[in-house]
Amino acid sequence: MFELLRTDPTSKARLGRLTTARGVIETPAYMPVGTQATVKALDPRELVEAGTQILLGNTYHLCIRPGLDIIRTAGGLHSFMAWPHPILTDSGGFQVFSLAKIRKVKAHGVEFKSHLDGSPLFLGPKEAMEIQRVLGSDIAMVFDECPPHNAPAKEQHLAVERTIRWARECREQPRAAGQQVFGIVQGGSDSALREHCARAITVLDFDGYAIGGVSVGEPEPEMMKAIEITEPFLPADKARYAMGLGTPAQMVELVARGVDMFDCVLPTRVARNGTAFTRRGTFAIKGGAVKAEFRPIEEGCECFACRHFTRAYIRHLLNVNEILGLRLVSIHNTHFYLQVMREVRAAIASGTFAEYRRQFVANYIPTRRVLAARARAQG
Repeated sequence: MFELLRTDPTSKARLGRLTTARGVIETPAYMPVGTQATVKALDPRELVEAGTQILLGNTYHLCIRPGLDIIRTAGGLHSFMAWPHPILTDSGGFQVFSLAKIRKVKAHGVEFKSHLDGSPLFLGPKEAMEIQRVLGSDIAMVFDECPPHNAPAKEQHLAVERTIRWARECREQPRAAGQQVFGIVQGGSDSALREHCARAITVLDFDGYAIGGVSVGEPEPEMMKAIEITEPFLPADKARYAMGLGTPAQMVELVARGVDMFDCVLPTRVARNGTAFTRRGTFAIKGGAVKAEFRPIEEGCECFACRHFTRAYIRHLLNVNEILGLRLVSIHNTHFYLQVMREVRAAIASGTFAEYRRQFVANYIPTRRVLAARARAQG
């Protein structure tokens, strides 16, 4: 159940509360990505300390490894990964895009060849919902087709029609106890197609709605356009989730466009390359410029890394390939994303979101490395 608490008078930003079987999520919210039943380099205690409310898992990857029998025997995904808080599972629809070379789209689902050993795997509405039922996630996503942003108009149209048809089938499948199901709107940057898809999906009365087909290689203006043309057709009393997004500044801008939930791999992905997020953008800790900087990654940050270690020390760890280095940057980056969402919620609540948005976006300048990582995440 989603409760809309407040709206910002200067934008479409929303303060809300999403109640799930395993806890309440204050929105806008960022979900760290735990594709394979873990957020890379972080343990559950660190995630809780950072303020994580909900994690994201992946149907396709968990079905392949460790497999449903193992997770079923463990008592479900929460028990298996020792995470008692809410989990949202992607249905595998994004893999229809990202694994295009090893799959074939059929009328009733998608035939994959495992990216590990080439063994066959079929995912359709029934299969995706059954897997998510076994996983026991608090929020399950419908199975959809996510085409590339530059797909021909005919391909986009066919993907939308399949997405609508598959959503109807997903709606009829059994769920785990207390499990909510979110619909997904596709349509690229075509306004009419987005509206058509949104109207057809929302009439099915899902528990929440995601905007799909973003973060798939499109330029940022097209990404924003896809959100803007979809949002007016989403119910105000349901949570709205922008899938696979984005940088901190993008999240702030998307909150202003009416989005409530986000997931993104960037915090831990760029951390493994030695890049840290700050309010001024990103910087490479491995660089010689911080060799003798005995101050935290970011002044005033309350994460474990910034409270206990210096840039110079973390740089040393990264350059001698000590795993603690990438763990500390991952802790900081994840904390930073979650902190931005805490600040956004506070700004909406206090009526100061417009000024917060202006200052944050003006000060935040991403580096080329982060832009490149975003492109890899999309591709």
